[in-house]
Amino acid sequence: MPPVAAWQNWGMCVPVALSLDSPSPEHSAAIARNLASSLRAGDVVLLSGPVGAGKSHFARALIQARLAALGRMEDVPSPSFTLVQSYDLGDVELWHADLYRLHDPHDCLELGLEEAFEAAICLIEWPDRLGRFTPADALHLQLQPGAAGDDSRKLDFRATAPRWQAVLDSLRGQAAR
Repeated sequence: MPPVAAWQNWGMCVPVALSLDSPSPEHSAAIARNLASSLRAGDVVLLSGPVGAGKSHFARALIQARLAALGRMEDVPSPSFTLVQSYDLGDVELWHADLYRLHDPHDCLELGLEEAFEAAICLIEWPDRLGRFTPADALHLQLQPGAAGDDSRKLDFRATAPRWQAVLDSLRGQAAR
């Protein structure tokens, strides 16, 4: 289904979507790097998909791209055990959270995510754990593994906030090259 160009339809938000096929982890990382430069304070990217779909790989590539833009190289570990890793990007913080081990949406609030959603760039793995605290204006990314034994992935982006239209258009244009 092609994305809808118009956002407002008699006061209602119209969703936008983008599906990309990635033949390899390197290609998925390139998509993440392209997205990285578009993110700003208050942006939330929700990364969904089964174990092994590439959520952490995507987040790591995005974070490393933002750090590289500042001339920095840092290890970017998965926050599976720490739950949250944060990175100082100078003018904004970037939070990478893995909520897999949480069972109650209120646990997310104890991590300080509600405040981070307002002031930081947030990458959230296992966002279903947020429940009713899921930001309405977040960018959703569903990652799905390709055929058995192959490294391909399907990346499905969707959002309803007007902010994401230009971002997805940019990703679409870069993917077409």
